[in-house]
Amino acid sequence: MEDELIRQIWQDTLAILKDTMLHTTYETWVLPLVPHSFDDNCFCTLTGQSLAVQILQKNHKDISKALSQVCNKEVNFKILYDENLHKQLEKEKQKAKKEEQKEFIKNLENRITASKYDGLKQMQSDCKLNLKYKFDNFVVGANNKFAHAVAVAVAKDPGKQYNPLFIYGGSGLGKTHLLQAIGHDILFHKPKLKVKYIKAEEFINDLVNSLAKGMDKAGDKNKKMNEFRNKYRNVDVLLIDDVQLIEGKARTEEEMFNTFEALHNSGKQIVFTSDRSPEKFENTPDRLKTRFQMGLLADIQVPDIETRMAILTKLAEDNNIQMPSCVIEFLASVYNKNVRELEGAFNTISAYTSINEIPITIDNVKKIIRYSEKHKNISVDGIIDIVAGYYNVSVDDIKSTNRSAKTAYARQTAIYLAKELTGESFPYIADCFNRKHTTIMYSHQKVKTDMMIDTKLNSDIKNLIDKINE
Repeated sequence: MEDELIRQIWQDTLAILKDTMLHTTYETWVLPLVPHSFDDNCFCTLTGQSLAVQILQKNHKDISKALSQVCNKEVNFKILYDENLHKQLEKEKQKAKKEEQKEFIKNLENRITASKYDGLKQMQSDCKLNLKYKFDNFVVGANNKFAHAVAVAVAKDPGKQYNPLFIYGGSGLGKTHLLQAIGHDILFHKPKLKVKYIKAEEFINDLVNSLAKGMDKAGDKNKKMNEFRNKYRNVDVLLIDDVQLIEGKARTEEEMFNTFEALHNSGKQIVFTSDRSPEKFENTPDRLKTRFQMGLLADIQVPDIETRMAILTKLAEDNNIQMPSCVIEFLASVYNKNVRELEGAFNTISAYTSINEIPITIDNVKKIIRYSEKHKNISVDGIIDIVAGYYNVSVDDIKSTNRSAKTAYARQTAIYLAKELTGESFPYIADCFNRKHTTIMYSHQKVKTDMMIDTKLNSDIKNLIDKINE
């Protein structure tokens, strides 16, 4: 069959797959495939990514179905790894990096000449932005596709739409990465805008210090508070990380509300991140909660295994580390809670193997991360199920409002074990138990305290941990 026809068949097939496959799988593994041949009803493609052959195994049927639809007959699908294509891809990557550096310098010269800053890096440093948190190294998957899209939109046109933007999700899923990426992008393309990134804890501490330093004289107090307010209100873009930390701090919430009003009324962009949605801020005034909710809410979920593998693959490429596909798949299956743990494991493994000059193999990796064959993924629901069986109560009762002594005891024990064994956040565990996160925090602390004097509870906890780890 002619090469031109083969290419056209593949382009038509890609058009179908783009709408039916996960964005991460399509962009990372399918789109780079090169059509090679079409013989005996078998359509063959080449890849320069060794992982693609393994990762796309479970997608063969979907790809074959799309090919069959295009060709109007049954077609099989095959992928072959090609070393020459791999080398070509590496050359293209190096070329792209060089072009990016040239573009960076060009933009720097054109856009920052009149700026009081010596360069973009100085601007980023003054804004307390980490240079590694940019859009171009943020791996997009089904878990974060929406949040990424709106973050890019905000960076492109700050203050015009999605204002405020409120990004929420569990710890280590990429909220800070997206928040700082917005700042980097705005500074690069709109260097005249004043961007400020802070953690909510810094906002709290600044307020406390301003109040404390102005305690002696009323004039000093007003001066310090004016300085505090000017610091956060004389900006074009305010990026606040971990805003949940201000919950229940009345004076801080008041200042946050007034800061929000001043910026929003002036058309300035505000972006928040939090470990939970505003509706779950139980001790925050309604007027502030409604401000958090008046723009756009975007959540980030735990990444699927394909996205986790893509993250590891990019880390390996960026650090010029040869990590076998079997190791990448293994790590992606073990570290399934958040991206931060995944990156931490990667850094530990790469450092250890480099220092000790040993190869990155499954056996060596297991030793480095202290993995045992008994190690397994423990879920909150799995713990609830085991605890319910142990105390002879139903799962529905544990998740219900049933307040009988037996059920309450089982429920609190399950909450304690869920926090200790999974490491999930209190808001996440609260969702699993259909409760408020403050209730979960109280139950966890109560069991922790009771264990100091209750020998039966201690015995139950030990027995349950053994059952969970079986």
